[in-house]
Amino acid sequence: MTKTAGELAAAIGADLKGDKTLELRGVAAPERAGPHDLIYVETAKHAGRAAASAAACVIAGEGVAVAGKTVLRHSHPKMAFARAAATLVEQAPIAAGIHATAIVAPLARMGRGVSIGPYAVIGEDAHIGDGTQIGAHCVIGAGCWIGGECRIHPRVTFYARARVGHRVEIHAGAVIGADGFGYAFGAGRYWKFPQVGIVEIGDDVEIGANATIDRGSLDDTRITEGVKIDNLVHVGHNVQIGAHTVIAAQTGISGSSSIGQHVIVGGQVGIADHCTLEDGAIAGAQAGIPTGKTIRAGQTVWGTPAREIGKFKQAYAWYARLPELAERIQELEAKKKKNSPQRARKTRGK
Repeated sequence: MTKTAGELAAAIGADLKGDKTLELRGVAAPERAGPHDLIYVETAKHAGRAAASAAACVIAGEGVAVAGKTVLRHSHPKMAFARAAATLVEQAPIAAGIHATAIVAPLARMGRGVSIGPYAVIGEDAHIGDGTQIGAHCVIGAGCWIGGECRIHPRVTFYARARVGHRVEIHAGAVIGADGFGYAFGAGRYWKFPQVGIVEIGDDVEIGANATIDRGSLDDTRITEGVKIDNLVHVGHNVQIGAHTVIAAQTGISGSSSIGQHVIVGGQVGIADHCTLEDGAIAGAQAGIPTGKTIRAGQTVWGTPAREIGKFKQAYAWYARLPELAERIQELEAKKKKNSPQRARKTRGK
């Protein structure tokens, strides 16, 4: 997909300095770029990489000078580069047309331009919106509703009645709507608690490979607009995730927890049941948030059990000194023992 520098500048809201007719056909890192690739540089520290690149056009932050290039000046160059890439880089198709081996139930409803890959199964009363692509070996359960312009990669499984908004991308192997982990113990055994809710996924959500999103128990599991979920994330039943929250890989969110808007959750974070992360909270990588805990709006926490980052750093500094402190305590105890009155009497007795 070819755009001129002028067209891109208008599309991303950048100020152009240089040749507005320059044709751009792709994006690349500075060291790998060709003359028609777009690159970006955020700070003056990396301006030399951009200047040495074969690329003729660069998105640069305010005050960053790059001699000899057409410059698209933007206050947020990385974000601007991402927006430009969405225009320049065409996504590879997941499916084209409806494959002969796909199984589509008679009462399923297909929008205009829907593509379904080999061996995919579309259940009864399922709705697939205009322009959505369903990859090979996907299973769309009965009564599911999937919006328009979605990209469902191979081997994604939707249990019955899941609801998905528009422009959602779900990567290979994800499972949407499996039963939550809910049991009641009695009469010497575990009894399965009802899992009769659904999963609702809002517009412009992206869900990573092999992620699992459980259906609600008596309520619903909801992931609202703009949420980005990495690979291998587990979302338990009845969890609520607010708009534009990002969750990194291998995080586990237990049932009935609530995560607000614009929250950042690092990799391998463990969130126990009935926790609340208010708007703008940040949970650092491998943080452990115990049952029922509330992380306040805008607060950053780290460690297990999770605590405010300033307190965590203070405690960790002491933790790192434990060998030294243990040695000092041993020396003090030895000195105290040596100088004790009892030892002095024994010495005089000899």
